[in-house]
Amino acid sequence: MQKIIPFLWFNNNAEDAVNLYTSIFKDARITGMNRSGDVLPGEKGKLFTATFQLAGQEFYALNGGPMFSFTPANSLFVNCETEQEIDALWQHLSQEGKVLMALSKYPFSDKYGWIQDKYGLSWQLHLTHTAQKVTPFLMFVKEQNGKAEEAIHFYNSVFQHSDTGSISRYGPGQGGDEGTIVHAEFTLATQGFMAMDSSGAHAFSFTPAFSFFVNCTTQEEVDYFWEKLSEGGGKDRCGWLWDKYGVSWQIVPTILGELLYHSDPPRAKRVMQAMLKMAKLNIKELQEA
Repeated sequence: MQKIIPFLWFNNNAEDAVNLYTSIFKDARITGMNRSGDVLPGEKGKLFTATFQLAGQEFYALNGGPMFSFTPANSLFVNCETEQEIDALWQHLSQEGKVLMALSKYPFSDKYGWIQDKYGLSWQLHLTHTAQKVTPFLMFVKEQNGKAEEAIHFYNSVFQHSDTGSISRYGPGQGGDEGTIVHAEFTLATQGFMAMDSSGAHAFSFTPAFSFFVNCTTQEEVDYFWEKLSEGGGKDRCGWLWDKYGVSWQIVPTILGELLYHSDPPRAKRVMQAMLKMAKLNIKELQEA
């Protein structure tokens, strides 16, 4: 079971997005679709949530509406093995999208590009080869600029099976605050992540549209991650929180899916109603519902 799953909040176009992503990546498939109806909110028959895989990695999608929007502070970094692969992904993802950095040769890469697709989600495509194909990427901007290294150490202290990894820093005249992180690769719960600082005058920051869903097998785990990750940040409803750097997380017991998507609609509806009243999710109360 993947411990930390990127959770993507779409503005009523999640089904189109998931269909596109799973059609252009290798080893990709939709693993589950849950539609609105008697239990789940929204227009009956419309996709509510979906689970899918890209290159064997798990992702969640939600039709959440216009409340939150993606920003380039959260992106997905894709390592491409061939020029044919990077060109094909760029062609698909750039349609009706916005180029943030043109697909070209750079001092740090023979071929690299940064694109915001037509759904608003940002992708960084890089010609190289690593074990993990698609990696969540965090860009620390505005008041969070210069805090990437502190955040990496904090996350490493929270999650088991984690490692600081490699860190590259800005030097004199390299476009960022000297000594802050220009690129870092680290591991949380055996999964790869990337981060950087940026001192640019960005009009965006981290957003709940891109959150991290933490699978918890026990109430003790739920309690632990809920308190640890919200230190200096804040707590919201239904297991959502944001940490002291503004990154959003969802702390969710694995049993919730079984209870919420049960074949007995009245039972599932009771679970949904109970969940909507909670901040931190309580396994016992969900089971009793």
